[in-house]
Amino acid sequence: MENETIREINLMNNSEICFLPATELVAKIHSREISPREVMEAHLEQVEIVNPKVNAIVTFLPDQALEMADLAYKKLSQGDAVGLLHGLPIVHKDLFPTKGIRTTYGSPIYTNNIPTENALIVQRLHNEGAIPIGKTNTPEFGAGSQTYNEVFGETLNPYDITKTCGGSSGGAAVALATGMSPLADGSDIGGSLRNPASFCNVVGLRVSPGRVPSWPSNTSWMPMSVQGPMARTVADAALMLSAIAGPDSRVPISIPESGKSFLEPLDRNFQGVRIGWSQNLAGLPIDPRVVTIINSQHKIFESIGCLINDSEPDFTDADEVFKIWRGFGSAIAYAELLQTHRDSIKETLIWDIEQGLGLSEKQIRWAETKRMEIFQRMHDFMETHDFLICPVSQVPPFDVSTRYITEIDGQAMETYIDWMKSCYYVSITGHPAISVPCGFTEDGLPIGIQIIGRYRDEFGVLQLAHAFEQATSYWKIRPPML
Repeated sequence: MENETIREINLMNNSEICFLPATELVAKIHSREISPREVMEAHLEQVEIVNPKVNAIVTFLPDQALEMADLAYKKLSQGDAVGLLHGLPIVHKDLFPTKGIRTTYGSPIYTNNIPTENALIVQRLHNEGAIPIGKTNTPEFGAGSQTYNEVFGETLNPYDITKTCGGSSGGAAVALATGMSPLADGSDIGGSLRNPASFCNVVGLRVSPGRVPSWPSNTSWMPMSVQGPMARTVADAALMLSAIAGPDSRVPISIPESGKSFLEPLDRNFQGVRIGWSQNLAGLPIDPRVVTIINSQHKIFESIGCLINDSEPDFTDADEVFKIWRGFGSAIAYAELLQTHRDSIKETLIWDIEQGLGLSEKQIRWAETKRMEIFQRMHDFMETHDFLICPVSQVPPFDVSTRYITEIDGQAMETYIDWMKSCYYVSITGHPAISVPCGFTEDGLPIGIQIIGRYRDEFGVLQLAHAFEQATSYWKIRPPML
C-alpha cells in the first residue's frame, strides 16, 4: 500500500511537469530546479500512458531521449553554453526529415524511410537544445485536415476520441493537448497548423512565408506552405518561434530578421486598437455552434480595449487562386511519385496532383494576377485595421470516420478541402495568423479563434493572442480522458 501511495504521488508530480508551460519548464531546467532527466522521464511516462489511446506519436524514441537528457544535464553541470530550449522534449511532424529517425510522410511508399539529414526546422530546434522524443502522425503527405493514413491509422481527438483531431499537424496538436510534449512543430498550406490547434484546444501559428525557411524543398520559391510552432500557450509558441525563425541562404524568400525579437515580452496595451470582426468571411457557411462561440468572444476583445467593427477584406477569387497554387505545388512535389506509385497514393492527393498537371499557362498567369489583387485588398484593409478576427474552422471536430466534410449548414462542399476556406483564404494573402483556444461546444468540443495580423507582423499577432489568452484561460482546460 505504501509503494502504491508513493507511485500515485510520483504520477501526480509527473503530470504537473508535463503540463507546465515550456517557458516555465525551461527556466526550471536552466536554474537546476529540475533536471532534464526528470523532465524527460515524466514526458516518456505520459506517452506510454496516453499515446495508446490517441495514436499521436507514431515513432517513439525513449532510449535516445534519455541519453540526450543526460547529456543535457552534463552540459549544465559543466557550465557550457546552452540553447533557448535546452532539455525540453519536442516532437517532430512526420513530414519533416529527421536524421537517423524514420520519416514516412504518412505514406506506404516511405514506410521504412530513414533520412540522412534533418530538415532545417528540426536542426534549429536541436541546436537550441530541444530533445526529440518521437514523430507525430499526419495525413499522407500532409494532404487534408484529417489525420489518418495507411501506415499508422487515425489520430483521435483527446476531448472526444470518436472525433478527429484535425490536420495535417494533428498528431502534434494531440501530443500537446495530452501533455506528451511541451512543444511541437508543424506545417500549414491551407490550415494545417491552425485547424488541429482549434480542434485540440492548443495554439498554432501560421507565420509569414519566409519567416521560418523550409529546407529541404523543391518549392522554396513558393509562398503557400509554411512551417511553424505549436504549443499550449502563446508565450510558448513565441519561445519556439524565436528558435526557428531567421534567414537561410538556401531559401530565396527567407526573411532576413533573426528570431530574437520574439523573446520580447508579449504584454501590450490594446486600448483603441482597431479590429475587423468577420463572422463568416463574407458569406462562407459556418456551423452555428462555431458562430455562437466565436461571437461570444466579442466582449473579451472589447474588455481589453479593442475597437471592433464588423468588416472584412474582399476575398473574391481566393478559392480558385488557392486551388490553382495548391495544385501547382502538388504537381511539382509529387508528379514523379504519381507516375511510379499511383496505386499507393490516396485518391484525394491524386486529384491535387492531376489538377496541377492540367493547369494551363493562362490559368497560372490569372492566378498570380489575382493573388496580387487579393494581397493588395488585404493590405488596404489592414491600413485601417490592426487585426482581423474570424473563425479558424467552419465546423467543430467531426466524426473520425468521416474523411472530410461534404456539407456545412445546408451548403454542399465541392472538394475535400472546401470546408477549410476560412483558413486557406487567409493563406492566400501571406499574412500571419494564429489559432487560440476560445471555448467549447455544449458537448465539450474545442473551438479556436483566428487572429490575423498585418503583413509580417507575427509579434503583433502573438501579443493580441496572448492578451486574449490571459483574459480567458481556455487553454487550461485539459481533455476529460486525462
